[in-house]
Amino acid sequence: MTPKPLKSQIVGFIACCIVTFTAAALDAIASATAGSFYQELTQPSWAPPAWLFGPVWSALYAMMAVSAWLVWRQPSGRKTKLALGIFLVQLATNALWSWLFFKWHLGALAFVEVLLLWCLIVANVVAFWRLHKVAAVLLLPYLIWVSFAAALCYTMWQLNPDVL
Repeated sequence: MTPKPLKSQIVGFIACCIVTFTAAALDAIASATAGSFYQELTQPSWAPPAWLFGPVWSALYAMMAVSAWLVWRQPSGRKTKLALGIFLVQLATNALWSWLFFKWHLGALAFVEVLLLWCLIVANVVAFWRLHKVAAVLLLPYLIWVSFAAALCYTMWQLNPDVL
């Protein structure tokens, strides 16, 4: 395997960051009033404080960008294209969740969507594992966080049926 030239590596890294953080920006737009909305909801005792979500998601998006870049660096082929395609679909699905929950207050749909997101992340981890083990491992904190978020989403929806 011939490595891609350094200039191409840099451009690829920047492109992965732009794509990933564009999804983060779409998420942020939907979450602009999330902090106050979140505080108004009846929450389980194990719900994290609102301020924690921003730093956690920032770190997760950064790891996703690096992960995608590591896979993008692999030789172009069917497996690489499939893995990156799954990445893009799960990224778009991730961005949609905030709109469903925070902007449109659709608790049931947000819960179904987060379950779909979880499945897509698992598929993404498997696809990345076949190409670059570190890239797959970088997605594991994301999978763990979304697992927690799914439980939180379901609980919040159940505790706030008139709002969600």
